[in-house]
Amino acid sequence: MTVDVAYAVVGAGVVGLAVAERLAAHGPVMLIERREACARETSAHNTGIVHAGMFYETGSLKHRLCIEGARLLHEWCDARVVPLRRTGKLIVAVEPADLDGLERVWARAEANGVPGMRRLAPTEARAMEPAIRFAEAIACDASSVVDQAAYGRSLESAARTAGVLIAYHHTVTGAEPDAEGFTLALRDAGGAASTLRCAMLVNAAGHGAPQLAQAAGYPLDGDARTPAVRQRVNRGRYYNFATPDLARVVSRPVYPVPPGSADVQRHQASAGGLGLHLSVDIDGVAHLGPDTTWLPDDAPLDYRAEDDAREAFLAAGRRLIPGLQSDDLVPGQVGYRPKLAPADGTPPDFSIWRDRAYVHLGGIESPGLTASLAIARHVEALLS
Repeated sequence: MTVDVAYAVVGAGVVGLAVAERLAAHGPVMLIERREACARETSAHNTGIVHAGMFYETGSLKHRLCIEGARLLHEWCDARVVPLRRTGKLIVAVEPADLDGLERVWARAEANGVPGMRRLAPTEARAMEPAIRFAEAIACDASSVVDQAAYGRSLESAARTAGVLIAYHHTVTGAEPDAEGFTLALRDAGGAASTLRCAMLVNAAGHGAPQLAQAAGYPLDGDARTPAVRQRVNRGRYYNFATPDLARVVSRPVYPVPPGSADVQRHQASAGGLGLHLSVDIDGVAHLGPDTTWLPDDAPLDYRAEDDAREAFLAAGRRLIPGLQSDDLVPGQVGYRPKLAPADGTPPDFSIWRDRAYVHLGGIESPGLTASLAIARHVEALLS
């Protein structure tokens, strides 16, 4: 029996789109997405920050693909006129007790070869962000903010131009391996069933990656041949600012190191994120967040904003903006991180591997958007 396409890529977030576009040079590609359009889940519900790579384990995939991906993403956006603001970023020690944590960030940035890192004199830092309270700060000039939606659309356009066929409103309900690849069972929004035969299956399904892997015959907790594919869901909520002045309170992202923490990486592993920080979007509007909440495995991805974390956000916001009041905050967006379980207190890395006709992309959380083009090249190399 012959195959319909060389590659079936499941998941049309920015990573799946980038992978599909890259693989189109090597054979026919079908991109399958359950939503009505591209980049509707993790790719959309985030800060849009193009990360520089100072927060990841040296030598990890997150480190290497973030550094490469940031360069590629800047080049991509410049060539395709995708809105991107080169804001830079401040990492701050709010209290003197946080200075050791700031030093560890600096050391990790040096070890990772992060470009554009600068130590700041107090007067220079305060001139950059006069509304923010801190004891000491370092700057990263390489960080940017991208319009996530426009970036996703540019990837979709490039994929279609390269010949990728995209099936929206289609869910993979089964994946049967055989000697020639996989036979995928699909169901569309109206309930109609169909099949697709592919020589290679690339699982870029984000939160749905464990279920697709399990359908393809891979155990959730791994075995002697393949790693674990089980993921956990970590919710991140944001609050916005209610007044125009506060909405412009900073001109670049400001990341405080965790209070009193000497090891940012271990805090990230246990909490599920770097902690509440100030970001700015493509329009220069400031946001506070995200927080981190571990959810049960069967928790639905509910993107509706609720006003039940105001006091925690207010306390965190006041560390940076002392005069902040409760009615200065309004609930913002909600996002969900597809996370692998941390091992020995170390933040989990991306899990990208190949087994015969199957490629798995697991735990693609931050810096997944930044690294998307580099991830696509990494997958291409796995399949070469």
